Amino acid sequence: MTTAATASPSTPSPVTAIPAVSPERAFAFFAERLGCQADPADVWYAMRDGQQDFTVLDVRIEGAHRRTHLPGAISLPLAEITPERVAELPPGLLVVYCWGPACNGSTKGAMKLAALGREVKEMIGGLEYWIREGWPTEGRRPVDPKTATAIDLGLVC
Repeated sequence: MTTAATASPSTPSPVTAIPAVSPERAFAFFAERLGCQADPADVWYAMRDGQQDFTVLDVRIEGAHRRTHLPGAISLPLAEITPERVAELPPGLLVVYCWGPACNGSTKGAMKLAALGREVKEMIGGLEYWIREGWPTEGRRPVDPKTATAIDLGLVC
């Protein structure tokens, strides 16, 4: 009997149809990716443990920021990222977020900030995954993860 692990199919699977790159190229790819992204867990643990050596920027519209945001996040809506506004930000690494994976505002914001000469990382998952993980928020209506509803998590409109 042939198992999936020992089978030698006559045609490659969708996984192997395009060969994997060398380990060296894979390492370079993943290192570059991590140089541009921050995980919400890493952001929270750095905040919680007093190791925050970055500034968090919320690039959603001001009203969304007022409603709820990451602790200490500065509101800088995407449309307001200008050289003048960026010059007012603290020095050092900026970690940018928007609502969630279906929103590319943080990608656009990170690109604009980099074009203005700032070191920047995009927080993958955004506020949605921050809330899903159960970490605290601030604002007029902070979300309590223990009682968060589908609306709070952005699962329904």
